[in-house]
Amino acid sequence: MLINVCFGTTDLERAGKFYDAITGELGCERTNQTDTSIHWANPGVGIGFAVTIPFDGKPAHFGNGVMATIGAKDRDQVDRVHAAALASGGSDEGGPGERANGFYCAYWRDPDGNKMNAVALG
Repeated sequence: MLINVCFGTTDLERAGKFYDAITGELGCERTNQTDTSIHWANPGVGIGFAVTIPFDGKPAHFGNGVMATIGAKDRDQVDRVHAAALASGGSDEGGPGERANGFYCAYWRDPDGNKMNAVALG
């Protein structure tokens, strides 16, 4: 089963550069690109991520309370993904660290305002 998370974007080139940095830290690569979308995946895993110019022609915008979570292999990868997000134009929503629930995670927003986080699985 393929699972895919997709965010809308107002600037496909900017989003591509931003997510190349993050997905690269996770060992993923671009698997498809069109004039309106870019897709990334980790070969053989069956989980993907995409950004797209909205099909309906309306402006892309983020949802309040909506967030995508990335499972990182360890705390060091959480730190690197968060750093890549900020270095690529993202904004900090909560730096790497252990949270009250015991999870080690970090939060950021992409240049379009979409919220993401990475959580250490190991």
